[in-house]
Amino acid sequence: MSSMGRYQVGRRGGLATAWHAAAVALVVVAFGASASTAGAWGGGGGGGGGGGQVNIVRQGQPPSKVPANTHYYKTIQAAVNASKSGDWVLIEPGVYYEEVKVTSAQSGIWIRGMNRNSVIIDGQHKVANGIEIFKASNVWVENLTVRNFEFGPSCPDESCGNEIWWNGGAESGKIGAHGWWGSYLTAYDTGLTGGYGIFTNNEIEGSWSNIYASGFADSGIYIGACQECNARVTGATMENNALGYSGSNAGGNLVLENSLYRRNTVGIAPNSENPGDGPPPQDGECGRPNIEHPNPTPIITTTKIPRCTVIRNNVITENNNLTAPVNGSTGVAPWGAGVELPGDYADLVEDNLITNNPTNGVLGFEYPNPFTPENGFEGTLFFQLAGNRISNNVFAHNGSRGGAFTGDLTLAGGFSEVFGYPESHSVNNCASSNLFSDATFPAKIEGTWGCQNSTTPSPGGGLAAVEYLVGLQIEADAIREAVPPVGQPAPRPQPTMPNPCEGVPKNPLCS
Repeated sequence: MSSMGRYQVGRRGGLATAWHAAAVALVVVAFGASASTAGAWGGGGGGGGGGGQVNIVRQGQPPSKVPANTHYYKTIQAAVNASKSGDWVLIEPGVYYEEVKVTSAQSGIWIRGMNRNSVIIDGQHKVANGIEIFKASNVWVENLTVRNFEFGPSCPDESCGNEIWWNGGAESGKIGAHGWWGSYLTAYDTGLTGGYGIFTNNEIEGSWSNIYASGFADSGIYIGACQECNARVTGATMENNALGYSGSNAGGNLVLENSLYRRNTVGIAPNSENPGDGPPPQDGECGRPNIEHPNPTPIITTTKIPRCTVIRNNVITENNNLTAPVNGSTGVAPWGAGVELPGDYADLVEDNLITNNPTNGVLGFEYPNPFTPENGFEGTLFFQLAGNRISNNVFAHNGSRGGAFTGDLTLAGGFSEVFGYPESHSVNNCASSNLFSDATFPAKIEGTWGCQNSTTPSPGGGLAAVEYLVGLQIEADAIREAVPPVGQPAPRPQPTMPNPCEGVPKNPLCS
């Protein structure tokens, strides 16, 4: 599943509030059913009960006395296999060279490292996934690092190269699990073929907090294929990725807040996608009226609608990194934007600090996907840009690249007519109470396109805007040809969980 399809000629894939948001984000940054015996050293009596069994992973020898409801294992996978709902897998510090698979038999377990920076699952740049939670509900993963699992010819970039992956059923078009929970997680890759850092698809109801990801050719974090996601991301630091955040067809109640997106090629990019991670579109309307039978190109009739997909209180800065790895989808995405909205409906972007992005602070545009003019646009959906609200953000020093469509905020439409298709419906987007320091398109955007208006027209742009987007791709290709992407640096240690024994039944690690 692609985080963002190609947009090219050819076939794809208030001021005080905003500054407070910046401060918050920067502060966040500163800080089988029966037990398998094959990998176990043994332990006390039977499992279950009293808050669940504790399965401890230790590379050294276990203690001489092992209490009841506690077992020791040599590998994380063996401890996971021995776990059932309510059980805990506690991982002692060490570097673990293994892949971990969690299945529905382990729904409802906790996997927790005892130190975020010294519990490391290392892929050694091999083609594999780090931790994959497959169709398992209510699984927590916390307080550890996963690094250097990559994709390759034997396993394409959408099914391998993922460090921590809650997989509810990729490409199924259905919700296959619920309850994905993660905190104090680090995911990074220092090579060129890491896919996604922290990743969920085809699942609902979850959250990530205090997470970090860098070095990924697709995105640091990804949420996809959930029309009504019921999800929240907070306290994230995403840097040195092709995309900091990506979210194909992820909408409804979904909040990205109090986080830092910096030095990615693009900072934040929710998008509509066809056919990957269906059903489309990306739609932020509250209480989607067509969840059961989604209309891929809904009509938004007014600016006065409730919006539940919210991007707020983030610092989004310096997303200009063309040395970051890319894949077939992200390599052709328009580069240099803080927030990119390709074919998005009814999203709210508010109270962010958006600075020093070379092309656009916020860039929204119609999105024919897949873009197949050579086939008469067979299979293409003309996703519109409609019903989005951009308000109360502070913009500064965006659009240094120059050009008619660069600047703090650009909304563009009218693409359908360019390609001989029916009239665009990229209407009822609005902007209000932003602090701009650079150009907008359309000019004076908070007049005709202000949120005081019940309706707003298409922003226009037409062929010139299409040429601008294609030009960004050509420019990025030329820069990468001159200076090819490189592996990104390993991160510094990140804040570890203050008390990794919180909530855990009594055991030798948590007396």
